[in-house]
Amino acid sequence: MSAIFNFQSLLSVILLLICTCAYLRSFFPSLMDRNKTGFLGTFWKCARIGERKSPYVAVCCIVMAFTILFLT
Repeated sequence: MSAIFNFQSLLSVILLLICTCAYLRSFFPSLMDRNKTGFLGTFWKCARIGERKSPYVAVCCIVMAFTILFLT
């Protein structure tokens, strides 16, 4: 089943996208910063969310890991 049709999988994909973009921006800031509009601007926005809301993203990662390990 695709992640689009399963809500928990969709949230996992979005959360992993945010974490990955923020991690990659820490190593390659010029790569993310030159693409602020269009389709590639989505990755820049995800990196900004990961940087600015990092405590909330960390809590969401812990909750996601708990649900995947113990409730699924």
